[in-house]
Amino acid sequence: PATKRAIEVDGPSHYLRDATSGEHVANGSTRFKARLLRGFGWQLATVSFFEWDQRKTEAERRQLLRGKLAEIDVRVVEPELREGGAS
Repeated sequence: PATKRAIEVDGPSHYLRDATSGEHVANGSTRFKARLLRGFGWQLATVSFFEWDQRKTEAERRQLLRGKLAEIDVRVVEPELREGGAS
């Protein structure tokens, strides 16, 4: 493709827990894959399961995705709702 952009959704198997801080840290294979993609010129945004789970409402999750897409220069245009709520 002319523009190389990707968004990856990473579940729990992509992370380890740091023994000291307790924070989630991407495991070796996940970090390696990201490094390879970036090395081949891809822009990569990652949505982790714990970021997703922290957002409880649809609006919060949409905002998270908008922010992740903005990291790779993708602008999201929300459709205007027609009268009566149908798009």
